[in-house]
Amino acid sequence: MQKTGLDDIQFDASSLYREDQYTDMKVGTIRVLTPVDAEGKTDPNRSAIYVGQTEIMSNMGMLPISGKIDAANLSEAIQKFPETIKKALEEMVERMQQMQREQASRIVTPDELGGGGKVIPGAFGGQPGGSGNLIL
Repeated sequence: MQKTGLDDIQFDASSLYREDQYTDMKVGTIRVLTPVDAEGKTDPNRSAIYVGQTEIMSNMGMLPISGKIDAANLSEAIQKFPETIKKALEEMVERMQQMQREQASRIVTPDELGGGGKVIPGAFGGQPGGSGNLIL
C-alpha cells in the first residue's frame, strides 16, 4: 500500500489560536488570532495576531488583499487597518510588475513553444535551411 503521509499528521497543541472576526460591513475585516493552550484558555505568554482583509475591484474581478497588522489591541488594529492594506496592495503591485518583467525578459526555447520543438524547413516560404523556419 502506498504511503500518503497522512499517518504523520500531528496537530500542534503548543501553537493553537482562537479566531475572531470583526467587520464594519463596508471596508473590510480584521481577524484576531488569540493564542490559547490545549484547554482552550488564553495563553498569556504569546501575543494576539491581527490580520486586515479587504477586497478591491480590478479589471479581472475582485482581488483579496490582506496583511498582518502590527498592533497590541483591536482598537490599534482598527486605526492601522488603512495603512496595512495600502502597504499590502503596494507590495502586491510590485510583485506583479516584477513577474511581468521576468516574463518579458525570459528566453523562450523551442520546447516551450509546443510541438516537441520540431522545425519545418521553409514553412514561411523560404528555402530549406533558410531563415524562414517555423517551429512547432
